[in-house]
Amino acid sequence: MATSGIQTDAMNFAVIGCGALARGQHIPNISRSDRAVLHTCCDVSQDTLAECRDQFQPRVLSCDYEEVIADPDVEVIVLATNETLRLPVIQACAEAGKPVYVEKPLAGTLDELREIQRVVRGAGILLCVGHNRRCAPAMIDAWQIFRRHMSAPEHCPWRFDREGPHNRPRLPDDGAATMSVRINDDWHSWKGWVFDKAEMPHGPMIFEMTHFTDLCNWFLDAEPVQVVALESGMLNHGVVIRYEHGEIATITMGANGTFGYPKELYEIFGSGAVVVVDHMLEVRTAGIAGAPDRLMYDMLTDRHPHVGEEGGLAGWLEKKRTACREATEQSDPELIFTAEADKGHARALEAFMDQIHGARTELCGLDGAVLATRVALAAVHSAETGRVVDLHEI
Repeated sequence: MATSGIQTDAMNFAVIGCGALARGQHIPNISRSDRAVLHTCCDVSQDTLAECRDQFQPRVLSCDYEEVIADPDVEVIVLATNETLRLPVIQACAEAGKPVYVEKPLAGTLDELREIQRVVRGAGILLCVGHNRRCAPAMIDAWQIFRRHMSAPEHCPWRFDREGPHNRPRLPDDGAATMSVRINDDWHSWKGWVFDKAEMPHGPMIFEMTHFTDLCNWFLDAEPVQVVALESGMLNHGVVIRYEHGEIATITMGANGTFGYPKELYEIFGSGAVVVVDHMLEVRTAGIAGAPDRLMYDMLTDRHPHVGEEGGLAGWLEKKRTACREATEQSDPELIFTAEADKGHARALEAFMDQIHGARTELCGLDGAVLATRVALAAVHSAETGRVVDLHEI
């Protein structure tokens, strides 16, 4: 995949941690890019490395991340281990002066988060954290429409104003934005390490939540100040974030759901308007003068191009129902995966290459990722203590 048209020599990438995410996204995205070379795959599992060799043909296979980072031919590191192995790899990259694209969350503990921050700032290396939804085409359009409206609201002439501008009371939070995030997941699909408290002491409140705290921070463009959270265990969570100017975000995560229905719904409200992102398949708007009512987006790996040809959410649901029938008839649950939303994985790597070449500002760098992780850790602390947590405590 090529993007910006910037003419540069292809860079040699090494992927450290070649699990399901790396093999499903990062490695094939690097292999498809005409600006990148899959130089090295590094993992502790020989079976995983054999899969990488057979499927993607990297130039080098290794079990030693220090050796990989020290290789003068390796120019960029993609770090896709889980968060228990972030700090030492980032330290080695900092010493070698090599840019790092690291999967989220940036760290699993506050101490590691602070140390990574110190190491990266001290070395001055480029670091991008994989909050890839910032690069999803639907999210980019929604963000631009919403932030443009919030910076200079133009209310539609049909807006109902019962009291009128002269009698309406003045309220300090007039126009302040709110954001609702709904996540539908099915925990039967989760990998075994998720349930290991030694590996994942905070479960999805960290490894999933940081995606959504980051998006709330990005859309609302304000400093979070307080977090309150409730959880029923590992699977169901409700989080409320209050921001400095009265903005509010709510995140509902339900892991007893189904892949037969869209995973993500974002609704953003402010200054008499709404922008909705439905599973990154559709963006809908209301109350914004000149904004399109509805935008629809291409799907990836669509095995059923002649089903649901109308596209958007309705088209996706028809494709998904077809795929679920196939999976049932052939006793192969893998067949449910078709026509996936573009969540921006490939575009995020391309954006990082642009940043390395000085052609753009950072996508999601150190400060944004640290803030998203702090908000998620505040949610963990709130759920554990049963109280509202001020962000300055984290």
